Amino acid sequence: MLQWAREEAGYTQEEAAHLMDVSTAKLRAWEMPGAIQPTLRQAERLAKICDFAFSIFSLPAPPQLPALATEYRRLPGVRPGAEAPELRRVVKRLVYRRRVALHLYAELGDDPPEFSFRPTLSEDAETVGQGLRQALSVSLSEQFGWSSEFVAYRTWRAGVEGMGILVSQFPGKGVPDVRGTSIVHFPLPVVALNSKELPLSKPFTLLHEVVHLGLVASDEEKPALDERRDEPSWLEVERFCEAAAGAALMPADALLADEDVVSQKRARSWDVHQMRQTARRFRVTPTAAATRLLRLGAMTPRAYAAWKESWQAYRDAHPEKPGFGRSTPAERAVGRNGPLFTSLVLSALSNDRITSTNASHYLDLGFAHVEDLRRSWIDAPLAFASAIAD
Repeated sequence: MLQWAREEAGYTQEEAAHLMDVSTAKLRAWEMPGAIQPTLRQAERLAKICDFAFSIFSLPAPPQLPALATEYRRLPGVRPGAEAPELRRVVKRLVYRRRVALHLYAELGDDPPEFSFRPTLSEDAETVGQGLRQALSVSLSEQFGWSSEFVAYRTWRAGVEGMGILVSQFPGKGVPDVRGTSIVHFPLPVVALNSKELPLSKPFTLLHEVVHLGLVASDEEKPALDERRDEPSWLEVERFCEAAAGAALMPADALLADEDVVSQKRARSWDVHQMRQTARRFRVTPTAAATRLLRLGAMTPRAYAAWKESWQAYRDAHPEKPGFGRSTPAERAVGRNGPLFTSLVLSALSNDRITSTNASHYLDLGFAHVEDLRRSWIDAPLAFASAIAD
């Protein structure tokens, strides 16, 4: 059981021994039948490191669990079955959250929304992006009226959850190269974003993952373990999802008619400051706006490369300043779990389908804060959600 827990968590003997602050030889001896055993405290610590309840060690034999790589979509640079321990922990949390959500729907006598977005790789990415935007019900006038990137992300997130998707965030520590991932089971698939993702970047990553989910739903894409495309073919799928997400965020007609785009295209000169103005109107990153213009043929590859150099020089001269916003534990819980999951938990609590202890566990929120969150949510859920500092 000790060996199974360690391997299921993704640790080598050397890594686990280092985290336990014991020699590799001692940990190896623990895993050998009939050899020495860890103390109770050591076993409890190992269970925590491996992200299992301590009671797992009371089982007579390891449980038969599905391979973790059957749960999530293929990710660049991640070999199925050899995920980093931090990523395995993230995926396990997301799978558990989805399972809880389905249970809560059943307890409340309701069904999760049907996910009906079904793009195919044979379609044009522009058409897929337009279809996605229509499904999200976001108008251009609404988009141009957003006061900040935080409002933009919250609006896109609400639209995605309305499509029947749980949206979550995961801690970026340990998985800096994974901007987002998806749990590819239906109903109620999951999209999760890295908490370190910049607010301006979150909508693109969010919609990128939604396109992947649509391809899975259309049987055009498989879970990571079953995905058999070679790397070049897989990169084509990634580019398709990127293009569709860009088309949804920045419709071609609106972007090409943007005043700063028109003036720069006419002058055949692309300026960092004007691109920032365009990006601000659409509430995207300047890089996303420039890449979209490249794909639309408004920028040549040579002009795009020159702009990228100028943009990098600008960023070097104006580094991002860390944010100092403060949020309450309840607000952080909503940002972490997403409004849909939070609403399910609080509805089940208010209808006596679960206890406050259950709610505290599901939301990973201190028991003392659960009632405050419930009251705030019931009194003014929209106002509370709009106050969350994502």
